[in-house]
Amino acid sequence: MGNFDLKDRSAIVGVGNSVFGRRLMRSAIDLACDAITNALADAGLARGDLDGMIVSFGSPIGADSDTLAQVLGLKLRAYSQTWAHGRFTASCIQWGAMMVNAGLANAVACLAAVSFSGLRRPMMGGSGDREGAREAGGGHGEDPVYGMTSPGAGAALVARRYFERYGSGSRELAAVPIAFRKHASMNPGAIMRDVFDLEDHQRSRFVCEPLHLLDYCLINDGASCVIVTSAERARDCRQPAVYISGMQGLPAGHDEFIWAYPGLGVAQQPTFEYQAELQPVYKMAGITPRDIDALFTYDAFSILAWIALERWGFCKPGEAAGFTQNGRIEIGGELPMNTNGGLLSEGHIMGWNHQVEIVRQLRGECGARQIKQVETIQWANSYGDSLIYHR
Repeated sequence: MGNFDLKDRSAIVGVGNSVFGRRLMRSAIDLACDAITNALADAGLARGDLDGMIVSFGSPIGADSDTLAQVLGLKLRAYSQTWAHGRFTASCIQWGAMMVNAGLANAVACLAAVSFSGLRRPMMGGSGDREGAREAGGGHGEDPVYGMTSPGAGAALVARRYFERYGSGSRELAAVPIAFRKHASMNPGAIMRDVFDLEDHQRSRFVCEPLHLLDYCLINDGASCVIVTSAERARDCRQPAVYISGMQGLPAGHDEFIWAYPGLGVAQQPTFEYQAELQPVYKMAGITPRDIDALFTYDAFSILAWIALERWGFCKPGEAAGFTQNGRIEIGGELPMNTNGGLLSEGHIMGWNHQVEIVRQLRGECGARQIKQVETIQWANSYGDSLIYHR
């Protein structure tokens, strides 16, 4: 019989990446194999110990999970997969935690592998974009009828709405990509490691105004994997367990736009003053935002860091611009964010590389970018999904 009081009932016991890079010209299966192999070695597990898998890298930039299991010679008792989106990262890990506690699997590899260089027409909008052509528009608010044909257009819409509502602007927002690039400069696995300043940010071209090029994530190839098992089994693995103490799933409905919290008034959203009540993820973990030592969030576009900070109650609506200044979100600051460099500078693995970094931070393995005395780290998205980890 499974145990569905899931606080601290599951743990991450192994993490692994492939190399990250542009135009690696390797298949997603090849990259996934590297990430899984490295995660198994990290955990001290053999391939035969892996009996569950959840992937977030389906067509057109990855492979189906059953194909991956066949090619890698795995024998799985349970598997699942999602569309390739950063908003499914926490959900996949949550499902892995539920699998091991329901007795459906003993060790579940949760992963994503992306090979953007293998696409003739990436999911970046314009003619041939499969995602933007989906019924009712794409997954980022795309609406080809109105010229909204790229993920960046949806994020730019949120940024413009935020700037006009709260009186901030691009110069303040630059603090986010500047901080994350500083973190990447200390990360030998990051693709972009050259630091830049405010004027460099402002000189970079607009891609979709008001967002500059340096507000945009990387487009690259790579894979990341975390292995989830029960807290009981974790005690027999090679590495110290990193426990999952809080979970919160994805909301949906009229109040939600992919990159805006309720009340901001983007697309179909009504406009009202959002109040960040204590979210279920904190209640499950038995803590508050004040107990979080570091925050990781999906940062395909820099505005998403502001949205996440306000959605989860780290600051009030309109205050993220001031909150992110003067090194506050940098290593050594009050609330370090995305210490790997994030999607903006380390690599775009849909936030899975962030999960690897969280585990390594809690183990104390991050060298120059290590957060001192870190105990509890949160993954919390502008979308409304979250995980809380502790060592």
